[in-house]
Amino acid sequence: MRRSAAGKVSVLAVAATVLSMGAAAPPTAPPAAAPPPVKTPVAVGYGGAVASVDADASAAGVEVLRKGGNAVDAAVAVAAALGVTEPYSAGIGGGGYFVYYDAKSRTVRTIDGRETAPRSAGAGLFQENGAPIPFEEGMTSGLGVGTPGTPATWQTALDAWGSKRLGTLLEPAERLAREGFSVDETFRSQTAGNEARFRDFPATSELFLPGGRLPVVGSVFKNPDLARTYEKLGREGVGALYRGPLARDIVDTVRTPPVREGVTRKVRPGDLTERDLAAYRTEFRAPTKVSYRGLDVYGMAPSSSGGTSVGEALNILEGTDLAAAPPARYLHRYIEASRIAFADRGRWVGDPAFEQVPTRGLLSQRYADSRACLIRDDAALTSPLAPGDPSSPVPCASGGTAAPTTYEGENTTHLTVADKWGNIVAYTLTIESTGGSGITVPGRGFLLNNELTDFSFAPANPAVHDPNLPGPGKRPRSSISPTIVLDGHGRPVLALGSPGGATIITTVLQTLTGVVDRGLPLVDAIAAPRASQRNQATTELEPALWNSPVRAELEAIGHGFRQNPEIGAATGVQRLPDGRWVAAAETVRRGGGSAMVVRPAR
Repeated sequence: MRRSAAGKVSVLAVAATVLSMGAAAPPTAPPAAAPPPVKTPVAVGYGGAVASVDADASAAGVEVLRKGGNAVDAAVAVAAALGVTEPYSAGIGGGGYFVYYDAKSRTVRTIDGRETAPRSAGAGLFQENGAPIPFEEGMTSGLGVGTPGTPATWQTALDAWGSKRLGTLLEPAERLAREGFSVDETFRSQTAGNEARFRDFPATSELFLPGGRLPVVGSVFKNPDLARTYEKLGREGVGALYRGPLARDIVDTVRTPPVREGVTRKVRPGDLTERDLAAYRTEFRAPTKVSYRGLDVYGMAPSSSGGTSVGEALNILEGTDLAAAPPARYLHRYIEASRIAFADRGRWVGDPAFEQVPTRGLLSQRYADSRACLIRDDAALTSPLAPGDPSSPVPCASGGTAAPTTYEGENTTHLTVADKWGNIVAYTLTIESTGGSGITVPGRGFLLNNELTDFSFAPANPAVHDPNLPGPGKRPRSSISPTIVLDGHGRPVLALGSPGGATIITTVLQTLTGVVDRGLPLVDAIAAPRASQRNQATTELEPALWNSPVRAELEAIGHGFRQNPEIGAATGVQRLPDGRWVAAAETVRRGGGSAMVVRPAR
């Protein structure tokens, strides 16, 4: 994300055209700064692979792999570095979902590190006088802050499958925070987009608007407070964030947001307590699993809707020969499968500790077949589409009340890692909106999340149960979709994920079908122009599809579209038959991604 890739990459588009991605300017190193790692969207080789949005972060992971660490160790190092260089997307003030493939046992395990609501939270958390508050007042507030899950996720993963100490793995990120990194145009533009609200919080303004100004492209950005916080966690363990002085600082910041004098913005306090932090636990969850074209596709189970939605859509698409379909029919079927999966997730998916989520039913082929028969090739479905009932599938049923898709912040980040033993990690982490809550914990160097805004502020229809209303200690529903694909013998084929809020699901689905059905190389499937339908009246299209003849073909059968300049920012790894790893990332989106391998091959 921070440095654009030099060179030119030829990308096979979904519409069966070749898109030529223009060369970007080489990164500008500030005076006295060390040359940044080379940023390239694809790498092939041996010994392990890392793909993320950032070259410094990918380099941190490769450093760990070269020193004998495994995929879990490297994933933690990459995530910590992203907390430095991508602070508006992720960090120890947020949460995420961690999917792990163990090569020895050929099994997939997952960790739910989602943030949780305070124990005092009720269904009316975001309501006042019986009506939902403005979204902006939940977004930039202590009210939207959930108990962070990221540090606990790191320790849970290391305890279960890692081989290195947390302190050792935090060293590259600590060094990066202390010595600084080179600011690029994306970092500057994201800061500019948040400038008004950042200025309302002195600690945030002091950190991200040094000298009261936007950071200059090419300058060195340092975060000594975060370096000290990482050093503390490395020395004392992640428990230092959940108990003690750091926990008190987090709670004080949430309960009494430190705003500048004279601020006119309404900044609501939250009700997070030290007890909430001390009680936080990650959850091991059985992964979701579906069979698609003879492959086993594993994903993240609820509280995320990623695994169930991607899985249901793949089951719906199983009956269509997408490899032979013309571009318009391929996109039509993909769009309609996404629409149906989102209709069902809105009705059925929430935190399984509070809701009876019919995960098995949503992932059954019988249920998918009952929904797939809604799709016609001569007419598009209309949204909002009503959900089905996985406990009692009725072919082509169209009754019931639709649940709209709630807004989710799009500036998450995803990393994918493989090691020389064949272990793989697909890990998506986030602080929700770009810049999270906008509130930095004074003296600690990190932004707090606003993940609780992923809850429904109010039921869409009071007559229908909403599984995503807030509750005490409840995890808000997510669309995060880290995915690992194995062959029929339990051997890795590929792994991937993406940021993008609710578009994460469609990005992962489209990329998977691009590789499996359309035969695209992984980097080309990632770069292909995207469409995203989330049970809404119109489908979002990136410019290359908006300007293509395929759009008119789809409009002729009833599809409606709106433009989105950029959807998602995926990364992935792929295992080749000869044992080499392919690491792949974006060629252009978010400034391009960074793919690296331990020992490059020609």
